[in-house]
Amino acid sequence: EISSNPLYIGIRQKRVTGKEYDEFIDEFMEAVVQRFGWDCLIQFEDFASHNAYRLLERYQKQYCTFNDDIQGTAAVVLAGLFGALRITNTKLVDNKYLFVGAGQAACGIADLLAHAMMREGATQEEAASRIWMYDVHGLIVEGRPQGDLEGPKSAYMKKGKPVKDLSAVVDYVKPSVLIGASGAGRLFHEAVLKKMGQINERPVIFALSNPTSRAECTAEEAYRETEGRCIFASGSPFKPVVYKDKTFYPGQGNNAYIFPAVSLATIACAARHVEEDMFLIAAQQLGLLVSQADLDAGRVYPPVTAIHEVTVKIAAHLAEHLYETKKAWNYPEPNDKEEFIRMQLYDTSYEYFGPKTWKWPEQHSSARNVPSIDEDVCLES
Repeated sequence: EISSNPLYIGIRQKRVTGKEYDEFIDEFMEAVVQRFGWDCLIQFEDFASHNAYRLLERYQKQYCTFNDDIQGTAAVVLAGLFGALRITNTKLVDNKYLFVGAGQAACGIADLLAHAMMREGATQEEAASRIWMYDVHGLIVEGRPQGDLEGPKSAYMKKGKPVKDLSAVVDYVKPSVLIGASGAGRLFHEAVLKKMGQINERPVIFALSNPTSRAECTAEEAYRETEGRCIFASGSPFKPVVYKDKTFYPGQGNNAYIFPAVSLATIACAARHVEEDMFLIAAQQLGLLVSQADLDAGRVYPPVTAIHEVTVKIAAHLAEHLYETKKAWNYPEPNDKEEFIRMQLYDTSYEYFGPKTWKWPEQHSSARNVPSIDEDVCLES
C-alpha cells in the first residue's frame, strides 16, 4: 500500500467512511456557514462518484453549494451541443445521444441534457428515451448479464439487447451524438467513427476524457474517419487539423467557461442556493456566444482567449435571472446587470506607493550646447 511506503508523508490511517464520514461533512458545512455566513459559496471538487451525487442532493437545498465535476461539466458539454445544433439546425429532442461512460460526469451531463429537453417541451419519459448509456460491461439495458444497474445511470436504462462491442452498439442505437466520458483512451476507434459517419450527415462527436492520452479519439481521427463532416469537441486541447485543404479548429470543452460565471453571479447577487436552472442558462448563453465564423471553422466554443469577456456576459444573464425569479438578496437591484458584474471583478492593478515622478517635456529632453563664460561676455558686450 502507498501509506506503508517509508516516503509517504500523509497520515498513515484508512479514510473514514459511512456514518462517521457523513457526520464529519455535516459538521464542516455547519462550521463554514457559522464562521463565514449563510451566503458563503461552497464548491465540491474531486469527490468520488458514489459520494459526489449523494452529497450534492443532501446539501443543494440547504446551503449555497454546487459540484463543478457534475454540474460544471454538464453545462459546458450542453453548451457545446447548443453550438453543434446551430450547425445541424436541429433541436435537442430531435437527436439521439449515446454516452460512452456512465460515471458521475456522464450522468451529470445526461441529467442536465434531459432537463434542457424538457424545457423544449419534451416529457421526462421522452427526454430519457433519447439518451442511451454504455459502460465497461456494455449497453445499459434491463437484465444484462454483467455490471450493476444502480445509481444515476439507472434513469437511462432501456429495454433492449445487451450489446457489448461499441461499434455494434452504435449500429444498434444509431445515435446522432456520441459523447465519450469514460476516462479510457481510444474507445472511438476507426469502425466506431466510420459508423457514425455512415449513419449521420453531420455526426456530433465529443471525446471529453482527459488528459490527451485518455481521449476517446483524436481530432484528426474524428475528421478523417467521417470525411471531415463531423462536429468535434474534446476535453483536451488538440491542434488544428487540415483535411482536404480545409483547416478545422477543434473546440475544447473546459469547465472554466462555466464555473467562474456561476460563482460570480451567485456571490454578486447574494443568492442562497445554486439551482439547476443556472447551469442551463449558463450553457445556453455560452452556446450563443460562439460566432458564426467559429462555427464555420469547426469550433463549438468561443476562443479561450475570450474567456474573461465570456464570463462577464454569462454572469450578467445569470444575475438577470436571479433578480427576475426573486432569488437574489443583494438590494437595491442594479439597473445595468453587466456593469454591476464588472464592478465585482478583482482588479489586479495596485496603487503606486513610490515617490512621485513627472515626465520631462519631450522638447527639453535632448542634449543642448551650453555657451561658455567667454561667449556670454562677448554676447553681452
